[in-house]
Amino acid sequence: MLCTSKISGSQPVQGTIFTQAMIKKIAQTITVILILPIYIVFRLLALVNKNDAFASSSQFMSLLPGKTGSYLRNSFYTLTMTKCEQGVVFSFGTLFSQVDTEIEAGTYIGPQCNIGSCKIGQDCLLGSGVHILSGKNQHNIESTDIPIRQQGGRFEKITIGQDTWIGNNSVVMADIGNKCVIAAGSVVVHPVADNMVVAGNPAIVIKER
Repeated sequence: MLCTSKISGSQPVQGTIFTQAMIKKIAQTITVILILPIYIVFRLLALVNKNDAFASSSQFMSLLPGKTGSYLRNSFYTLTMTKCEQGVVFSFGTLFSQVDTEIEAGTYIGPQCNIGSCKIGQDCLLGSGVHILSGKNQHNIESTDIPIRQQGGRFEKITIGQDTWIGNNSVVMADIGNKCVIAAGSVVVHPVADNMVVAGNPAIVIKER
C-alpha cells in the first residue's frame, strides 16, 4: 500500500511539470515565429555591419513591454548572439551593442541595462541600470592633438562567473569570478576573484562569502 501511495501521489506532480514544460516549449516556438521578420531584417542589415545591425535591432526589441517582450527578446537573442540559452529574462529597456555576447541559462537581466561584449554565466542577477562595458580600453587618450573619438581603441570580452549578483547602477569593466556580489553603484575596474563581495568606486573587496 505504501509503494502504491507514493506512485499515485507523484503522478499529478509529474503531470504538472510535463504540462508546464510543454507550455514553455509552445510559447518559445510561437515567439521564434513572431520575431522572424525582425530577424530577417537584421540579417540583411548585417551584410553591411553586423554589430550596427545588432545594436539597432536591440534598441527596437528593448521597447517591447511585459513578459511577452522578454520572451520575444530571448528568442531573438538566441538566434543572433554568439550564445543565448532559453529562459534568460531580458527586462524592458535593456540594450546590447555587441553580437559577440554569451548568456547562460537562469540569468536575470534587469531594466535599463547597457551591455557590451561579455560572457555571463549561469544563474546571474543583474540589477537595473547595470553597464557592462567591452573592457576599459575602448578609447585611446594618448594624443591631445586628435579628438578622443578618432583615436580608436580595443574591445575586450568581459567574463562574469556563474551565480553572481551585480547591484543597481554598477559599471563593470573587468572580469568577475563565480558567486560574487557587486554592491549597487560599484565601478569594477580590476578583476574580481571567486566568492568576493566588492563595493565602491573603484570597487574593492569588502569581505569573502
